[in-house]
Amino acid sequence: MPKDLDQPGQEGNDDSREKRTPDPSEETGRGRAGVNIPSPRRGNTPQASPPRFVSVGELMETAKGISNMALAHEMVVNKEFVMKPVELPEGSFERRVKEIMHQAFWDYLESQLNEDPPSYSNAIKMLSDIKEALLSFLMPSHDRLRSSIEEVLDLPLIQQQAENGALDMGRLAKFIVGTMGSLCAPCRDGEIRKLHDATELVPLLKAIVNALDLMKMDMVNFTLTTLKPHLMQQSAEYERQKFTEFLEKQPNALDFTEKWLRDAAEDLREDGASASAAALSTTSLPPHSVHNHAFLRLLKWDHSSDTFPETLILDQARFVDMQQEAERLVLLSSLLLIVYTTTGDAISGLPGLMDKLKTTLSAIIMDMHTPSFILEETLASIGEKLCVELSQCLSEHGHGPYSPERQDILKGQILATARPDNTVRKVMESRIQSYMLASLESTQHQTPPPLPGGLAPVGKELSELTVRFSRLVNFNKLVFSPFYQKLLQSALMPAEHPHCDV
Repeated sequence: MPKDLDQPGQEGNDDSREKRTPDPSEETGRGRAGVNIPSPRRGNTPQASPPRFVSVGELMETAKGISNMALAHEMVVNKEFVMKPVELPEGSFERRVKEIMHQAFWDYLESQLNEDPPSYSNAIKMLSDIKEALLSFLMPSHDRLRSSIEEVLDLPLIQQQAENGALDMGRLAKFIVGTMGSLCAPCRDGEIRKLHDATELVPLLKAIVNALDLMKMDMVNFTLTTLKPHLMQQSAEYERQKFTEFLEKQPNALDFTEKWLRDAAEDLREDGASASAAALSTTSLPPHSVHNHAFLRLLKWDHSSDTFPETLILDQARFVDMQQEAERLVLLSSLLLIVYTTTGDAISGLPGLMDKLKTTLSAIIMDMHTPSFILEETLASIGEKLCVELSQCLSEHGHGPYSPERQDILKGQILATARPDNTVRKVMESRIQSYMLASLESTQHQTPPPLPGGLAPVGKELSELTVRFSRLVNFNKLVFSPFYQKLLQSALMPAEHPHCDV
């Protein structure tokens, strides 16, 4: 686990300032850390701040802060986050050097132990490191085990035994393995059994060291899991602090966030896209409604042409995943609705049919966002497959044959969903977006909004997606609320008045 998420970088020489604007393509982590990056402006929006030159040292320090902020953010928002040992690429020069150096150490240790009399200098240093690792795993209540480790791995006594030729490394190794077995996580029992079966001393010591490294990582991850509920507020404050420091060095670093909020406000004014805002005048849009609508727009974001808001850049990949999942649910619910409206009462209420069709269609469209996926061809194939499935189902339940005319209607309506302006697809998309917006605007004490019509077959998946979306949105609001308040005030000013600089 990192000892300190906020260690300052090396300061640059204040006298050696850059005389040019650095390349805007320079980025650190997933944050935008370039200097003097121009941003798109709308209408009468003035330039936010004059250009400012930044030293290389300041850039390095800022980049380090952004990287640390990204790590802290990942720990909190990623339920699957775990620390893993660094794995150098297979066949890389660094990996080869590491393997050679490690092998040289173990070869040298073996040669020392094979001397007559054996030399234990490096072995004792290793025992010291192993003892320290074992003690680090102990809880305050492990008094007896602590005393046992201190007694058996008594380094001064071991040194005396080595000098007198009475040191039994095999006995110490067996004690270490037994202690590791009582301290390791259940997932490491297999490694410990292998250690018990080892007979050669040096390979055993090597395996002990490797197993201890894994146990250290297990302990770090256990600690992270235990502390995660308490990290939320601290992480929010830490991220806000690091972003504030970044903003001091890059005053125009909220330009795209401002544009994102301003566009959302204009959407509500011009299109009445939110039911809650439809009845409001153009000057009385609630800031929270504009903000929620802005987050909902991220699920229809054009990542190829529009720059993502700076405050959300650490989560862009997560929003992309949720956007793709929402699009799959739109298509899946559209296809299922078409099946039931075109086939009629004959299949209504048939046990297991809906789940069977849903599983089949979900598997077919799972890769709909991959480059090799061709939507029209896939929908044509789906139409043929559904006709076969429905014909067989109707026959099994004593209904008349699935006529060619009805099959053609089903195939045509399924193929029509390839068009973005398809009526069924637009209706299902609107209902999914309305449900997610209603969930976002409801408080944690209220019951979830009811599912709109036609979404019951995908209700479980939609609910899970909405929970993920809401949690990410709420944490982002928690972190950046001071910045959002100012930007929303600016975005909601009447269009005829120039907005104040933020």
